[in-house]
Amino acid sequence: MNKLTHADVEVVDDQISFKGFYQLNTVALRHKLFLGGWSKTVSRELFKRHDAVGVLLYDPLLDAVALVEQFRIGVFGSDVARKNHQSPWILELVAGLIDKEEVPVEVARRESFEESGIIVENIEPVGEYYSSPGGSNEYFYSFIGRADLTHAGGIHGLESEGEDIKVHLIQLDELWSKLDQGLLINAHTLIAVQWLKLHYQELKLRWS
Repeated sequence: MNKLTHADVEVVDDQISFKGFYQLNTVALRHKLFLGGWSKTVSRELFKRHDAVGVLLYDPLLDAVALVEQFRIGVFGSDVARKNHQSPWILELVAGLIDKEEVPVEVARRESFEESGIIVENIEPVGEYYSSPGGSNEYFYSFIGRADLTHAGGIHGLESEGEDIKVHLIQLDELWSKLDQGLLINAHTLIAVQWLKLHYQELKLRWS
């Protein structure tokens, strides 16, 4: 089976439609078809973002994780959130954007301290993936970080970036319950928590 590649796409036009903290490009292109030949020229909007990392902070001795709670504009602007009475303050992984030339694992360690005051001792990759490839180029690196959560809590974040982040210590039984009840509504968090549940016994044995 022949695999289609970037070489099988022809960009006809690429215009910046908006540029702020993020960027929106309108791209006219055509591409090869599975049955042969080429598609007609189509227009696609591309939401250009930095790549990002997320870390699920886990303490095998306490059998607990730390999640952060903060305001999210995407939830605030969601009709579904209003219909379901979902607060725009949601529980999620520690996360942050990767600047050019930065190594994802080092960004994971830095963001863990900036957003929670917690130092990551060991780090385990969960996976990496495109967050929303139908319209965005963001690539996400997910990790589990071993940490001492004895003193986890409080309010953190960089005031210069307008961050107001509350740290929650959550026992695993409560975490599994939130997972089962659909109370974790951030996709990156869902993926990392499901990974931890799947690999829990092996990881706890190795990190205890």
